[in-house]
Amino acid sequence: MIDLGIEKMMVIGAVALIVIGPEKLPRVARTVGTLLGKAQRYVADVKAEVNRSMDLEELKKMKDTVESAARDVETSIHSGMTNVQIELNQATSLESPAMSELSEPPSDPFAIYPEYRHPKKKWRIKQGATPNWYKARNGIRTKALSGAARVARYRPHKFN
Repeated sequence: MIDLGIEKMMVIGAVALIVIGPEKLPRVARTVGTLLGKAQRYVADVKAEVNRSMDLEELKKMKDTVESAARDVETSIHSGMTNVQIELNQATSLESPAMSELSEPPSDPFAIYPEYRHPKKKWRIKQGATPNWYKARNGIRTKALSGAARVARYRPHKFN
């Protein structure tokens, strides 16, 4: 890149002052500054896009490796499960008839669990147990109003 030191900047400024003139120099300097700023932003955007594309490629590679590892684990688990299933089938076929009667599952699968009972929370009764004078004092509504009834109740009355 071009090496611009203090001395070279002073020479460029002196030549620009002589060639352009003191009246147009501020406008030209402002234009050059905005152009340089746009160029720097463009270069920064290009660098960021290149970095994003490199990161995206790395993530794709990482995704492929993770997917292949997951496939390997899935195949190993599947093969292990088939082996266990084959061994269980062989073991049950070699089992004696007396043994099969002892290990027979119950006819009702839910017989070992107790029946569900609702906890019987009575929150409605608790709400009704609060005295009306307490509700009125603290601004708790005791009756539900529809939208139209609420508008009619709180609408200012016209006095003729």
